[in-house]
Parts: sequence; C-alpha cells; structure tokens
Amino acid sequence: MNPDIHLVIRLQDLDGRIGGLEKEIAALPKHIAQIEKALDVHQRRLEGDRAALAANQKDRKKFEGDIQTHEQKISKLRDQTLQAKTNEQYRAFQNEIQYCQQEIRKCEDRILDLMSASEPLDAAVKKAEAALKDEKVQVDGEKKQAEERSATDRKSLAEAAAARAEAAAQVPPALLKLYERVRKKWPGQPVAEVQEGQCTRCFIKLRPQHFQDLRRGDEVLTCESCGRILFYNPPVDVEKTLSAPRAGLSGGTRVDMT
Repeated sequence: MNPDIHLVIRLQDLDGRIGGLEKEIAALPKHIAQIEKALDVHQRRLEGDRAALAANQKDRKKFEGDIQTHEQKISKLRDQTLQAKTNEQYRAFQNEIQYCQQEIRKCEDRILDLMSASEPLDAAVKKAEAALKDEKVQVDGEKKQAEERSATDRKSLAEAAAARAEAAAQVPPALLKLYERVRKKWPGQPVAEVQEGQCTRCFIKLRPQHFQDLRRGDEVLTCESCGRILFYNPPVDVEKTLSAPRAGLSGGTRVDMT
C-alpha cells in the first residue's frame, strides 16, 4: 500500500467523526424543541380541562342563583295570595307559583347534569396535573442531559478538528487537494478499499492493469468508475504465517531447559 494512503484514511476517519459530532450537536436543540412542544400540548390540554371545569361550576352557580330567585318570588306570591280578593287573582298567583316551581325543577335537573359532568372533568384535571408535574421533571432532566451532551460533543469536536488539521498538514498538497475534491463528491466516503479486484463503494471491478498498479503501491490511484481514492490490503495467508520459523528458534536452535 502506498504510504500516503494511510494519511488520507486517517483524514476520512476524522472527517467521519467530525460529521457525526456536528449532526448530533445540531440534533440536540431539535430534540429539546420536540419534548418542549409535547409538554406545551399537554399544558394546553390541561388548561382546556380546567376551563371546562370552571365553566361547569359557573353554570351550576347560575342555576343555584336562579333557584334562589324563584324561591324568593314564590315567597312573595304566597303572601300576595293571602291578600287576593277574587278567585281570578288567587288562580293567577297560584299559576305563577306553579311556573316558578317548574323552573326550579328544571334548574335542579340541570344542576344534577352538571354535577355528573363535573366528576370526570375534575378527575381528568387532577390526573393531568399529576402527569404534567412528572413530565416537567422528566423534560427538565432530558434538557440537562442534552446540554451536558452538547458540551461534551463540542469539546470532542474541537479536539477532532485540531487532530484533523494536524493530519491534513502531513498529507502531500497534491494528494490533499485530490482528497478534498473527491470528498465534495462523496461526503464521508472519499476513500475506498479494493477487495477481490472490486471497489467496495461502487462495486465496479477494476481493469486488471489498474488493479496490478494499485497492488504495487507506487502511486495513489482512484477508481475509474466513481473517482474515489483506492487502497488495497493484501489478504494474510494464515497458514503461511503460522508455519514460518520463529525468530530465535530457526535453524534447529536448541533451548537448554536445565
């Protein structure tokens, strides 16, 4: 392998690291915004339930007030009935009393309906208040974790950027220019390994001569199909490696165990 290839592989690794950190840093504010939005939706829902419960209680008080007004009117009508001088006046007062009594029953029925409706509303408000309290604690915890993670990522990003600048300074200018050009076309994947004579990024087989030139490692080569910078690691022959004589024991050297 051409020795300069190790430098661009290192650059690619650092660029991948930097890109991942930048994405994570950018994603954290969005995550916080999402959980805050969900909290806001639940807050508005609670406010709606509270408003409905308040309206229910207001209507009950209104009907209770109407009952009190009708009862006062009945009391006056009964006094007037005692002073009636004719049957017509007496019947008129009685009709008004009956009308007021009917209105009282209507108000009482409406109050019973409102009381029945208020029970689930009251339960929903209490449940939502407890859930919202727990959710606020959870959201505050997630926000704190996100802020801590963001600070850690920014520190790691600064370290990676410094390491990247140091690595880039070691790359020959012509190769660095090539790397940057290829990186614009293939962000995150400017370098490709060749396996079995094939580019592992675009999966196009290399011409035999091009592959032989790459194996020699005399120069940096690019894929004729996708344009990525190529490198080749020859497979290791395990059996040959294991059968090779070890240093210090070759040539029949005998080790004295006494």
